[in-house]
Amino acid sequence: MQTGAVPAPEPYAAPSRSNFLQKLGPGGIASFLLALGSGLALLGLPVFLRLRSVHRVAQGEHPEAADAILVLGRKLENDQPTAIFEARLAHAADLWRQGLAPRIVVAGGLTGNASRSEAEVGLAWLAARGVDPGALLAEDRSQHTLENLFNVRAHLRAEGWRRLVLVSDPLHLARASALARGLGLEVRCVPAPGCPPEPRSLGWWRRAFLEAFFLHWYHTGMAYSRLIGSKRQLERVT
Repeated sequence: MQTGAVPAPEPYAAPSRSNFLQKLGPGGIASFLLALGSGLALLGLPVFLRLRSVHRVAQGEHPEAADAILVLGRKLENDQPTAIFEARLAHAADLWRQGLAPRIVVAGGLTGNASRSEAEVGLAWLAARGVDPGALLAEDRSQHTLENLFNVRAHLRAEGWRRLVLVSDPLHLARASALARGLGLEVRCVPAPGCPPEPRSLGWWRRAFLEAFFLHWYHTGMAYSRLIGSKRQLERVT
């Protein structure tokens, strides 16, 4: 299968199969502790406020024509896509068939114990379901959502592309949207229907609160990096 390759830029990139600390990168521990401390000190209010954004963005935006559809990766299980990852891929394929964009980019490197990258597995899944291999691109070095978007941005700029349709599960979109727009990407967020967990279930609320904390952490980290004037930290997120 012929696929394009998306180059990875220079700033800090977590190594393959990174653990939690390796993924944090410069300033990550400090911003995490600040986010956790402020959340506890304010009795969870910042997280509850971000929860509103998680719920709002989960509704999605009306998709518009774009240069590419970006599917954000998801950790594999036994080298196979999870139900969430499959739902993301399936929706991207539907949007591609509707002519929303001429190509699909699947992002995600080697994570966990997998022997294949998330992008490689995602592209194979799409090709097996009739998506033209010539319309598929892989970003296969990233370890998390921020790196997915950062690395894809380099390829967009190199190709002169501007607009992305960002496909993920509904609860992930608020964080993905904030990261993308922080990087200066022009995105439309489109949730993949049918993604587990079941809406309003215990698992749904658990994931929603986790995403709300991640969103609070991101904004705390941005404010902290700007406050101390750390170019090394800001180069990863802007």
